[in-house]
Amino acid sequence: MQNSFELLCHLKALGYIKEEVDEYWWPNSGTFEVIPGVILVQNTKWKLVERALGNLRSQDLLSFEALAEVDLPLLEELIKEVGLYKTKAARLKRFCQNATKDFADFEDFREGADKEWLLAQKGIGLESCDSILCYACFHEEMVADKYAYKLLSSFGYTLEGYHEIKEWLEQGIREHYKEVVELYGYEISLHKVFARFHGKIVEHGKDRHKQTLKETL
Repeated sequence: MQNSFELLCHLKALGYIKEEVDEYWWPNSGTFEVIPGVILVQNTKWKLVERALGNLRSQDLLSFEALAEVDLPLLEELIKEVGLYKTKAARLKRFCQNATKDFADFEDFREGADKEWLLAQKGIGLESCDSILCYACFHEEMVADKYAYKLLSSFGYTLEGYHEIKEWLEQGIREHYKEVVELYGYEISLHKVFARFHGKIVEHGKDRHKQTLKETL
């Protein structure tokens, strides 16, 4: 595997993405719902996050304004199925309170949010920051998660740290963008490539994890 474009071709040939939930892979991309999803999914299965998001939706709480004002005990109750729900409830509420102070609304957030602002928020690390920028704000940011690290390690790469992995993933795509367009057969945006590339890596990583568990039984 010489570069990330070859990796993209490899994953595409394997049939990833297998379930087309959203054209950008993350469910309800480009909406506010991505933000609580990113915060709640940390060290938690996505199925549990979906239930929590459903609970928030049923209470009309999927907005900066609503979550900034919600009673914390109620928020904790609505998301209690996710791991560390009390910590996440407090961080989600504080995130939304800060957002309502610094941005007029979600559309303003999408245009004005940047890495500096996001990384200053409690509980938002590099991966969460890029996930929000990529899937909520539609910025040209590649998410480099644990699945990417494990996949590249399996090909013999010894990249260290989030930034090195992200740079490797982005570089090959940027350098071979014309070939990427030919691969997809239409003028796909660089942001959309990064979004779907990350989705392919995640789905591949989950499949490998399931296979490993089967082999150990």
